[in-house]
Amino acid sequence: MRTDDFWAVIDRATADRPASPAEVAERAVAELASRDPEEIVAWGRHLDKVMAASGTEDLWAAAYLINSGADEAGFDAFRGWLIAHGRKAVAAAVQKPDVLANVVVIKEAADTGAVFEAEEVLGIAARAYEEATGQPLPAEDQPPHRPPVADLWDFDNEDEMRRRLPRLSALFLEPPD
Repeated sequence: MRTDDFWAVIDRATADRPASPAEVAERAVAELASRDPEEIVAWGRHLDKVMAASGTEDLWAAAYLINSGADEAGFDAFRGWLIAHGRKAVAAAVQKPDVLANVVVIKEAADTGAVFEAEEVLGIAARAYEEATGQPLPAEDQPPHRPPVADLWDFDNEDEMRRRLPRLSALFLEPPD
């Protein structure tokens, strides 16, 4: 599956009106379930590629800061939320995670404590495949990519967080003494 074809499914799921990640997932499942099972598998494999490409430690740090913590599953769910916002959002956040400080709902989360996760987006291919075939999606050979935990910098180090993610830190961390 081509990258454009993968993102076209997400784009159509967000067309017409803004949608929550859960609505994006529902619409994408409905579209994919009408396709050949091979296309659904290919879409799921491309999702794995997007997850691998977005598995950077600085994006993980941004998720950790924004969501007041993010273990491996939380980081995956955060990226699901990000994917539901489309190709440009993912590309910008991967390139420079601090741009997330410009997103209105994230700015508001500094006051509200909202958490940004969408596991349902990560399950689009599995749900679509099961709806289309009545069978579970075949197991993937490669697990989702994430940096080895031992290699991550200490996300609780506020000085390092301020250095790497200054705008997000200004929103979510107390000012230094």
